[in-house]
Amino acid sequence: MKDREVGVGLVSVGWMGILHSRSYANFPKFYPELGIKPKLIIAADTTLERQEYAKDVLGYAQATSDYMDVINHPDVQVVSVCSPNYLHREIGIAVARAGKALWIEKPVGRSGVETAELEAEVVKAGIVTSIGFNYRCTPAIQYAREIIAAGDLGEITHFRGSFFADYSAEANSALSWRFKKEFAGSGVLGDLMGHLVDLIHYTVGPISEANGFTKTVYKDRPILPMGSATHFAVIEGGERGAVENEDYAGALVKIGESGIGAGAIGTIEASRISVGPRSAYNIEIYGTKGSLKWDFERMNELELSLGRNGANVGYQRIMANSYFGDFSKFQPGSGTSMGYDDLKVIELKRFMQAYFGEASENSNIHDATSAGRVCDAIEQSQASGSWTKVPATKGTTAALKAKK
Repeated sequence: MKDREVGVGLVSVGWMGILHSRSYANFPKFYPELGIKPKLIIAADTTLERQEYAKDVLGYAQATSDYMDVINHPDVQVVSVCSPNYLHREIGIAVARAGKALWIEKPVGRSGVETAELEAEVVKAGIVTSIGFNYRCTPAIQYAREIIAAGDLGEITHFRGSFFADYSAEANSALSWRFKKEFAGSGVLGDLMGHLVDLIHYTVGPISEANGFTKTVYKDRPILPMGSATHFAVIEGGERGAVENEDYAGALVKIGESGIGAGAIGTIEASRISVGPRSAYNIEIYGTKGSLKWDFERMNELELSLGRNGANVGYQRIMANSYFGDFSKFQPGSGTSMGYDDLKVIELKRFMQAYFGEASENSNIHDATSAGRVCDAIEQSQASGSWTKVPATKGTTAALKAKK
């Protein structure tokens, strides 16, 4: 097969932008049979230091301070957007109107409403999109989705999920843009809960109703000049500013009638201030014939229980292996673990397949809108104190019942 070159542009050379760039560079090594060769054309960042890093270390041919130079470059076919949340809608719309394919990190908008605005532009332009829901690319999750769809767990009855992190558990961690509504929109809802919602949608089906609640534990934090450090920085003393969004969010949710788990009910929680968990991303899915458990901190394992009555032997720990999705592309056998970066390569593979019109399960702009609407419903439920319906979103990759 003749190599298919793809010109790549990057907006924002932070941690995630660097990770996207490594994924493009490593992609042909893991999927040589696809014959796709990403070519790093141009990167944009507001700082000269990062522009130089993009050229000298990451391998981009050019660098600029203006993201429109990336979008309008004639040799760029796909654009990675890894900027802060408040720029996602603006940049994403510019990419769509230029007719370029879009790989954008979540949350795509500062709300479900803002995400839907970008969705409308994407649909109008007819471009291919991929969203940074990388946890769905975990081989253990790929396997879990398959066995749920095959009916191995029976009828899905209930589930629970949580994403507990400690990156803001320190009361004196800096007041970065993530804590301001103008720049981030919601707090842990957009940052972590969106990932969890997408995982439930991907494995069990779309959430149709939510009864939620939120809480801001640390009402103020030390002020940090924009761009000088991250929310991981700890500042002792100095002026403090108000935290404008939530540290914790939880909800009781229902799966809609179109989902594989139609009618199932569950709980979802997310926290950025949990002391103890580092990145404890857990899902438990229960059915009439079995159940499964997965935790990102042990991402290469799946706990599975199948069988009823005397045949039920409880949970078995299964190490990821060649039967688990794309695992064999990265490691030769069980016990040799994959890592976080590998998930972005799988995510990129799905994006590239979709870009070239091949069968793919890439997350798309509709998945982003669907997750954003659930997070909006949780906020609305917190305000009203009652159940809130979630508008259905067409075109997602949610786990749906087969049409008869």
